[in-house]
Amino acid sequence: MNQAGVNEKYKVSPFYVFFLVHSMQTGIGVLSFQRVLAKTTGTDGWISILLAGLIVHIMIWVIYKIFSIVPGDIISANNHAFGKWIGNFFSLLFILYFLIIGMTIMISYINVIHVWMFEEVGSWAFTLVFLILIYYINTGGFRTITGITFLSSILTYWLLFVLFYAMKYSEFTNLLPVFHHTLLDILKGTRSTSLTMLGFEMIVMFYPFIKDAKTSQKYAHGGALTTTLITVFVYLVSIVFYSQKQLELTIWPTLTLTSIVELPFIQRFEYIDVSWWAIVIIPNMTISLWAASRGFKRLFNVQQKYPLWGMSIIILLTNIFVFDVDSLYILHKIINPYGALFVALYLPLLLVVIYIKKMRKRL
Repeated sequence: MNQAGVNEKYKVSPFYVFFLVHSMQTGIGVLSFQRVLAKTTGTDGWISILLAGLIVHIMIWVIYKIFSIVPGDIISANNHAFGKWIGNFFSLLFILYFLIIGMTIMISYINVIHVWMFEEVGSWAFTLVFLILIYYINTGGFRTITGITFLSSILTYWLLFVLFYAMKYSEFTNLLPVFHHTLLDILKGTRSTSLTMLGFEMIVMFYPFIKDAKTSQKYAHGGALTTTLITVFVYLVSIVFYSQKQLELTIWPTLTLTSIVELPFIQRFEYIDVSWWAIVIIPNMTISLWAASRGFKRLFNVQQKYPLWGMSIIILLTNIFVFDVDSLYILHKIINPYGALFVALYLPLLLVVIYIKKMRKRL
């Protein structure tokens, strides 16, 4: 058994991969992706989303192909392909990437809370609460994380029905014209959906924690397909609700859209929406920091709680000393385009190298 081997009692059923992939993709990006996409591709934005979804499915296929040749996780695969030193270098890049993903999700959500609800509360206070909660969930192990992710997904599907409410005020002629953007515009639009579509790549760390992992591929594809369809739905509702100019100027179109909901016993429905979104975000942050700390544990053979402490301190200090809109912009730029390109280019390269090494052994 290699180092990535996991005791059966710590593994989860393949079925849960659907929720792990879908939950990681459906995060903070859903609140704001429409604005940039509308600027690039307008009414053809749904084509960019479908194309991005197709790329995600190809990447999932690549990941499962890698692990069909080299069982384990990304650390095992990197070492197998490139040897110890170069392999460890790429593994460190993945750890850094997972940490930045978790940090970006947390800072972005705290920014939403500041703007919509509690501007006067320091960001460090929210960060501290989230980090304590994340640490507590992580100490329960991957099965606990999976359980939280499953509950989070089930408890948040009702938010989709809020979008149907907004459709009462829709102008369906906003869907036209169709197919009037160039292929280059469509590809640029695909890039702008990165923060919404990324998250599936966490499979490279939790793959050893799946029972009979090869059979979980169809659930991974199912989770990614569900995310793609929901993202298309959210975008279509947005472009029929807003005018093109309004959509380009609205920072959080999804939240603004839900603020029109009127109930006799609630004056500002968006407060519920923003608060409930924490249930969506917590698994995102938890899995990202779990993956980063798990990678650190695998590389340096230390208890997972120590890198988790270190990463939590880094995130807390970042929120105390450098938290502002500019730092958030920089984090978003790191993920999109650099993080997305890293995942999209590196994983196929890794598969090619592993496949070549496998062929050489046969000769």
